[in-house]
Amino acid sequence: MPHVRPAAPADRGAVLAIQRAAIAEPWPALLETALEGPPPLYVVEDGEPVGYAAAIADGDSVVYLPEVAIHPDRQGEGLGSLLLDAIVEEFGDHEELRVTVRVVDDRARAFYGRHGFEPVEHVADHFEAGDGVILRRPLDGAGNDG
Repeated sequence: MPHVRPAAPADRGAVLAIQRAAIAEPWPALLETALEGPPPLYVVEDGEPVGYAAAIADGDSVVYLPEVAIHPDRQGEGLGSLLLDAIVEEFGDHEELRVTVRVVDDRARAFYGRHGFEPVEHVADHFEAGDGVILRRPLDGAGNDG
């Protein structure tokens, strides 16, 4: 059964392979850094890693997700939702989650829309291949002290 756990250095080859297969503009340096932490890197595995997400917290307010990726052969199985749920649980005391996706990536925009993200800003030339859009999701724990 798939589950989410913190990534370990031993996951390096698997997450780099997922990144190459799933991300239009891969950023290997992000994964190399996150595998050593911080930022934290989470892996969803089903016998082996099949997806990952990096999370960067800005104090107690914003948690930015620079990359969330599921291997293309495993997309559509709810694995991205498992990762997102784990991140919400881990950072629920923060105010919001933010992610930037390519404007033309309808699949990513639909995924995040189903999870309560709304567009807040258009970013011209954010990606090598074009514009991005910043999506924001308020967190339920925002403003709670415990």
